Amino acid sequence: MITLLLLLILLSIWVGFYHLVKQQGRILLRLDALERSALTLDRDSDAPSEHAHFEGLPAGTVFPGFEFPDLSGKTRALADFRGKRLLLIQWNFECGFCEAIAKDLARLETAFEKQNAQIVLLASGDESFNLEQAAAHRLKARILMLKNQQVPKPFEHQGTPVAYFVDEQAQVAAPFASGADEVLALARRIASSAVEPIEPQQERRRLASERSLAESHIERNGLKPGTRAPEFRLPDLQGHTVSLDDYRGQRVLLVFSDPNCGPCDELAPHLVRLHQEHRSNGLAVILAGRGSKEENRSKAERFGFQFPVVLQDKWKLSKEYGIFATPVAFLIAENGLIAKDVAVGKDAILALAGDAARSEQRGEYSEFAIR
Repeated sequence: MITLLLLLILLSIWVGFYHLVKQQGRILLRLDALERSALTLDRDSDAPSEHAHFEGLPAGTVFPGFEFPDLSGKTRALADFRGKRLLLIQWNFECGFCEAIAKDLARLETAFEKQNAQIVLLASGDESFNLEQAAAHRLKARILMLKNQQVPKPFEHQGTPVAYFVDEQAQVAAPFASGADEVLALARRIASSAVEPIEPQQERRRLASERSLAESHIERNGLKPGTRAPEFRLPDLQGHTVSLDDYRGQRVLLVFSDPNCGPCDELAPHLVRLHQEHRSNGLAVILAGRGSKEENRSKAERFGFQFPVVLQDKWKLSKEYGIFATPVAFLIAENGLIAKDVAVGKDAILALAGDAARSEQRGEYSEFAIR
């Protein structure tokens, strides 16, 4: 009898230990998944960011040679530009910050010619798209196409836009410019002949006269609570027009997504659940997608979206809301004002939606909803 009792005690201890180890394993797996998700968010979002500080090639270093086709298909080498000063920019017209400075760069090109300088865009995408976008922004810059993910070594692991300025002998003549602010500031200095020779170890600094892109062009961190949510009238996947004004009197969770964004896919089934649970209590879900109708339709069918999916033109609507990352979401109050700070990432979006649903059930309203 005592032996049986001891066996039962040992068995209970073993079962408890097994469940503890199993639970710990699930926690570790979850932590690992969250870490991968964070890395994927950084990798999959093709919206530009303020890149982490990167020193780049020292001044006086010869920029490595390269060969890429231009828009006519003719191969162009760095050596072909010998004798000219070049602003080499890693570029993507689908990058929101590239688009934000494109017209500014175009306006500087005449001044570049006077300084024996030229803008060379090392661009992603296909030839026809880049040709169309260059014409739309009146950019006359030489555009070289990056094929098969090949980029000059100094640009490896960098986003867009980033740039090097090289002199007539293809030697680095200014500090590496990372992000739209620095690229545009460098371009303005070249155009005004304000780029002076620098020592290899000279500390990076900005001229006091240079305005940042944030000051002169664009909000990057999302519109603030109390701001009027920018109106839109956009086509959905069925070809119907969806207007934000149609939802006046309801709370709207406006989610910005991309069909090629991994974290957006992780969020998708939760949006389906939110729509099913809360569509009758005054919380509407609208997803603003980038890319083609076919890509967005495929994703909507895969996850079973029953809420509106509207198609924005590149980053146009994202730009109006002041943020380019995906996934992000805004909660818009019944009167059309933004009710909370922008939510960035799956967890923050779900927390924002949960708060909105609970407030609705309790009859609570944002301070901005009663204005």
